[in-house]
Amino acid sequence: MAGVNKVILVGHLGRDPEIATTQSGSKLATLNVATSESWRDKATGERRERTEWHRVVIYNDTFVGVAERFLKKGSHVFVEGQLGTRKWTDKQGVERFTTEIVMRPYRGDLAILDRAEKAPAPDENAYGSTRTRDAAPAHADGVDDEIPF
Repeated sequence: MAGVNKVILVGHLGRDPEIATTQSGSKLATLNVATSESWRDKATGERRERTEWHRVVIYNDTFVGVAERFLKKGSHVFVEGQLGTRKWTDKQGVERFTTEIVMRPYRGDLAILDRAEKAPAPDENAYGSTRTRDAAPAHADGVDDEIPF
């Protein structure tokens, strides 16, 4: 039986995307995505919050282009990828490991969740399934085809 390796994040970028070029000449983008949860402390009644930081590495050319053109620090994003662990040796010769969310070619999804006024919508023809997720587009004939369940 095959396993499932899927990660979905909805969060905000902690800094502008980092764009790099590999030795083979293809581009990659690295995002630092913050996800937060908040709750009210039962004992004190105070509001508490915990933020987790996630490193997202994009190898998909389409999504690298979207990240480079449209994302910036503070952007609200939806990211779907796979959990991956990378091993490397640092300058002191110590082996290091990094766990990150990876978006490989033809896998995963990236959507800009900011309001349309803040983030321009990518051209769907140029970027495939990339989209902003504000609201469903209105139909030209004015009919709302939403299914009520």
